[in-house]
Formats: sequence, structure tokens, C-alpha cells
Amino acid sequence: MNDRMNTIFGWVLACLIVGWGLSAISSRVFHADDPESPEEPGYVIEAAEEGEADAGPSFATLLASGSAEAGEAIFQKCTACHSIAQGGSNGIGPNLWGVLGKPIGQHAAGFAYSSDLSGHGGVWDYENINDWLKSPRAFASGTKMSFAGLSSAEDRANVALYLRANGGGPPLPEPEAEEPAEGAEQVDGAGEGPGPADGAEADEMEAVGAMGAEQPTTGEQRSVD
Repeated sequence: MNDRMNTIFGWVLACLIVGWGLSAISSRVFHADDPESPEEPGYVIEAAEEGEADAGPSFATLLASGSAEAGEAIFQKCTACHSIAQGGSNGIGPNLWGVLGKPIGQHAAGFAYSSDLSGHGGVWDYENINDWLKSPRAFASGTKMSFAGLSSAEDRANVALYLRANGGGPPLPEPEAEEPAEGAEQVDGAGEGPGPADGAEADEMEAVGAMGAEQPTTGEQRSVD
């Protein structure tokens, strides 16, 4: 029995010695105790800058080019919870007739809004409806609405137009004037000063050129009575 125990302890001790030796070797060879970053990483993950996802036409421009008809098709996703008919009843969500321009979280009488939405403040203008449709929980974290949102700005603009077609709303914002792209060719004559005016006195070079022009003969001249 003692011989067996001695054998076991001997093997355990040997394993510990081997393990310690391998650890020491890896520490010296591979710098396991002091890892260093590689000079050139294998790949770089670049984080998207804030606002980069929203690059593209402004919401005002999308409203100007969108259509309520397209918004009606997208709104079908909402009909499981919302009605939009005038005088329609509330469902899981409030009736949305005439919601644009109304106070946020207060437009449908008798509906139990979340405190985060009813206490948000402001009105349902186009900026707020765009933010709400993009991500309801980002707009009001305690909202009862489980809809994840519409990632497409075009879809959000079309739904906003559909809401406006059902009960009205504020005037559509004016699209911003688009600046010409960098490096775009300028239209011929754009930015140039006015040309020579009729009857203006000719400069010296024009006068010299006129002297060399063919002059009318006596027979071609008109007589003055």
C-alpha cells in the first residue's frame, strides 16, 4: 500500500515539475507574462461614425418626394394594434386619426399611455414622428409599444404622409437646397461678368480690328434726304 502511495505521489510531483518547466519555457519564448500587441493587426474593425447611417436625403426631401399611397401599404404592419379611421376606437394602441400636430402621448382620449410617452413633451411634428418611427424605444424607453421601428427613412416619410392624409397635420417642411457636388462642372457662362453692351465704346484692340474690315462702297451707302 505504501509503495503504491509513494508511486502516486511521485507521479504527481513529476507532473508538477514538468508543468512548471513548460510554463517557464513558454514565458521566456512566447512572452506569455508580458504580451505585446502586433505591429500590424490582422484586421481592423472601423466603427461607423454617428450620423453615418442616416446619410442621404434629408427627411424634408423625402417627404417632398414620397407618397401617402406608399405609406398606406407600409402602415398595414400597424393595423394589428392601431386604427386610423376617423372616430375609430382604440385598440392595443391608440387610434391615429389626426395624430400629426397633436401633443405627444395625449391625442387619443381614454387611452392609457406610458408615463415615458405622455411625459415626453412636445407635439407630433415631422421630426418627432421620424424619430418615433425609427425606434420607439429610443424615443421613449418605457413605451408599451413593442414595434422595433422602420429602418428605411423613405418608409418613415411615406408613413408620415399617410398619417397626414388621415386627419391633416402641420405644413410640410421645405427641402433644403442641395449644394452642387464637389468637382462638378460649372454651366457655361455661369459666374462670368456681363459681355460687352451694345453701343459701348470699343477698346483699342476692337478698333484696330474694325479698321481692317471691309467697308461699304459709295454705291452701297444709303442716301439721307
